[in-house]
Amino acid sequence: MDVKRIKLWDLPTRLFHWLLVIFIAAAIISGNIGGGAIDWHGRIGLVILGLLAFRIVWGVIGSSHARFASFFPTPASVLAYLRGQWHGVGHNPLGAFSVFGLLALIGLQLGTGLFGNDDIAFRGPLFDLISKELSDKLTGIHKFSVNALIALIVLHLGAITFYAHVKKDNLVKPMITGWKDVKLGDGVQGESAKGGGALAFIVALLIALAVVYGGSGAWIPAPPTPVAAPPAW
Repeated sequence: MDVKRIKLWDLPTRLFHWLLVIFIAAAIISGNIGGGAIDWHGRIGLVILGLLAFRIVWGVIGSSHARFASFFPTPASVLAYLRGQWHGVGHNPLGAFSVFGLLALIGLQLGTGLFGNDDIAFRGPLFDLISKELSDKLTGIHKFSVNALIALIVLHLGAITFYAHVKKDNLVKPMITGWKDVKLGDGVQGESAKGGGALAFIVALLIALAVVYGGSGAWIPAPPTPVAAPPAW
């Protein structure tokens, strides 16, 4: 069977992936440390917000294998995969569930963290937009849902290990180099990624920066400075 080397993951997708790994780990560590590290936890959250926004846009206008439409799981694709009849080269249908699940849980963490508080010194950058009661509820969701995120990360790592040692399919190497050797035949066409050029990257980056600015709360007007009462004579 012929083997063809294709360009699977473009550079922006790979940078997103590894930066997300680093900053998610940093967010979990800083969140568990608490105290003075909680301010860094908030800053890291804004970086992750930018990364997530970039990936969502890139999933629409990026290169072919990075687009969500290319690996969105459907009942037919899942059934074909379970029967051993799926012959794609990117994320398989079950792996796609993991990808979308991770993105959704990260989005939930961000959405709740931006409005959260720790009842001591930290308030999310968008805290002032909602009531304290709602902020407390979102903070509770934020603290609870991180367990689901960690569990899915562990499952994701387990699947990567399984593919490497059982199926002899190294999923990490292509995410580092961008290249993958695929076996042709059985419907596998082995096409390299197309599209996602410099213009698409600039658009995705600008949108990501705009989202970070929105999430930072820098646009929220500062509360008025109390006017001192005139002295009583």
